[in-house]
Amino acid sequence: MNSERYKSPLSNAVHETARDLHKLGFIDKRTMREYDFLCIEPVSPYSAEQIRSLRKRYRLSQAVMAAVLNTSLSTIQKWEVGDKHPAGPSLKLLNILDRKGLETLR
Repeated sequence: MNSERYKSPLSNAVHETARDLHKLGFIDKRTMREYDFLCIEPVSPYSAEQIRSLRKRYRLSQAVMAAVLNTSLSTIQKWEVGDKHPAGPSLKLLNILDRKGLETLR
């Protein structure tokens, strides 16, 4: 089973079936993305403290974390004081770092 988080066991089964049909050519890429959106649980937001804690867990400076997440130093600083919140790809990368570790993002 994939390591993604599904909304329910039924969503997992539907997504697994859709993935198999996609591999066999019965479902196109666009339809598969729709199944991804419907079945996979969205990433939860990270608080300023969670982001700071995650950075400290991996002993990263703000500059190095910015490089790892392909963002700017000022963005990391704003996240850590709560002036700005990660979204989209940045939020997903934070979640991957949190769940799978630094080696996954190298």
